[in-house]
This record gives sequence, structure tokens and C-alpha cells, in this order.
Amino acid sequence: MSNKVDLNCDLGESFGRYQLGMDAQAMPLISSANVACGFHAADPVVMLQTVGLIEAAGIGIGAHPSFPDLQGFGRRNMSLSFEEAKATVLYQLGALDGFCRAKGIKMQHVKPHGALYNMAAKDYELSRAICEAIQEFDPSLIVMGLSGSETIRAAKDLGLKAAQEVFADRSYEPDGSLVARSKAGAFIHDEEEAVARVVRMVSERKVKAVNGEDIAIQADSICVHGDGEKALVFIEKIREGLQGAGIKISPLAEIIG
Repeated sequence: MSNKVDLNCDLGESFGRYQLGMDAQAMPLISSANVACGFHAADPVVMLQTVGLIEAAGIGIGAHPSFPDLQGFGRRNMSLSFEEAKATVLYQLGALDGFCRAKGIKMQHVKPHGALYNMAAKDYELSRAICEAIQEFDPSLIVMGLSGSETIRAAKDLGLKAAQEVFADRSYEPDGSLVARSKAGAFIHDEEEAVARVVRMVSERKVKAVNGEDIAIQADSICVHGDGEKALVFIEKIREGLQGAGIKISPLAEIIG
């Protein structure tokens, strides 16, 4: 049984006049934040403000790069060449790093967003492109990917640190992939069910798929989406459930080392 886990949330996803998420309220409750880098959400002002909030909160900061799909919030599949995918990620890492340097903090990890995350989970070449960008930019960064995914395999092949991620509010297919957002039952809406699933994923390394089958899973980090109407309730309940089970919430760098 693992006795510690990282709790992460996607933040900095507002844009211009449009506000998304409850970043300031979520930050004291999590241990790592994934910051949008301008390709699916955020703008330079939002990025600067978000990095400042993270610095003040003292939590781990990670880049959240996506496909260049601002209108679709990075959730539409795209077909990029190896070179395009690599350059797209590298560009976004550089953007966030500029704000981190200005605030005197260092990035901890990289977690792809949306369609890029889900496609890479099953596509080794796409994962390799992402991981090569990370390796060439800063090989000390931790790669965060879906538990048991091709992203994790590519990161390990390149000698990078890899953190396997699970989702508190999403359902799983029998192959370990996430149920598509377009399908019924893709989301867990009951916080008590979410808490029970999370505690089991961390302590037993198992989760029940949509077909009722138990599948193996590795939980280094738990993602709770910060833009849902119940996001803060979910985070608070999950924290309580983990702590009640004797599981410590720790920054990702402490878990992966």
C-alpha cells in the first residue's frame, strides 16, 4: 500500500475576459498545478497571474501543453507529424518557463492536455515526440501521463522521471483508458463514490472499469478537474478521504524523486 500521493489540478485556463475554474480557491487544497500554456486556454496575463498564485501557494508547478486548438479547448484530435508535435510542446514549455523564471521558481513536471494527452496515451510515437521535447528542454522535469500508458513507456525509454496519473472524476474502460467524454457514464458525479475509488486506487492499485471488471492501476498523482461546478467539494472530500485512510498528500517531486 502506498502511503502518499500527489493531488493535481488543471489551472490557468481563463482567457481574456472569460473566466474558467476556481484557481485561487483550489490552490490551497492541492499539491501540484498544471498550467495552460496558451494553446488550448490562457493568455500571457493569465499565465503570469497563475504562476504568481502558485508561487504564493508554494505548490509544484507543471506545464499543461496541448494541440494548437484554442477554439476547441484542446479537446479535438489532430494529426501532427513527429516534428510538429515535438516543436509544439517545446514552444509551450518555453512560454511557461519564461514566467517561472520571472518569478524565480522552477517547473516540476509536464502533463499534456486533452486530446494530446489521450492520443499520446495510446500512440507511442506521439508520446516519444512529447518526451523528446521535454528531454531536450529540461531532463529533470517529471512526465505525467495516464497510468500504464504509452506516455509512461516513452518517458522511461528516454530515461525521464515518470508519474502515473489517475482521475478522481472520470470512468475507465477495461483497457485502462478513460471513457470518452461523449459517452454516458464518462464522469463520476457522486463525491462519495469518487472518494472511495480514489482511496482504492492508491491503496489497492485497482479501479472498477465501466464493465464492472477490476483493472490494475498505479496512482502517483490524482487529477481533479478544477472547472466543474463541484470541483471544490470533490477536492475537499478527496483530501479528507485520503487523510482518513492514512494517505499523505505530497508534492509530486517528493513521490517520484
